[in-house]
Amino acid sequence: MNFVPSPVLPEIVVIEPDVFQDDRGFFMESYHQEKFEKAGIRVRFVQDNRSQSRKGTLRGLHYQVQRPQGKLIWVPYGKVFDVSVDIRRGSPTFGKWVSIILSEEVQRGLYIPPDFAHGFCVLSDKAEVFYKCTDFYSREYERCIRWNDPDLGIPWPTENPFLSQKDSTAPLLKEAELPPG
Repeated sequence: MNFVPSPVLPEIVVIEPDVFQDDRGFFMESYHQEKFEKAGIRVRFVQDNRSQSRKGTLRGLHYQVQRPQGKLIWVPYGKVFDVSVDIRRGSPTFGKWVSIILSEEVQRGLYIPPDFAHGFCVLSDKAEVFYKCTDFYSREYERCIRWNDPDLGIPWPTENPFLSQKDSTAPLLKEAELPPG
């Protein structure tokens, strides 16, 4: 298992597992506590989530103002454009973001620490996103930032995504309630 920090936001780590393939299929470890700790990711996961979405669906940019969640993301089916945004007040990289393509073909994961906003857009006909979280989901603390905030300038792969009501009316980063930092 290889851990590759993002050059822009080194707290965001790409996980490249060892994948063992043969004519039956493949096997890989998606999480191994000792290996993660050795790579400096010392967290406790308490909740697993799974979503399925159709092509053009955009979910995000989500975060919690209390009980922030670190996330370990995998795409076991399909392909997504995945984005993480630094929303830590006072951070030298505040408002910076990184994107990565996650897919069943490439079989890599992504660790996003707490106090980063997260979102993704589905590129394939359908995709499933699986993620482990370091804290429990709490609807009362969930917030989001507008996906097409011009100050962020994220080059999403679609101009007219399928959005939830919450995501379509989200505030810009400069107007958003952010985690205390």
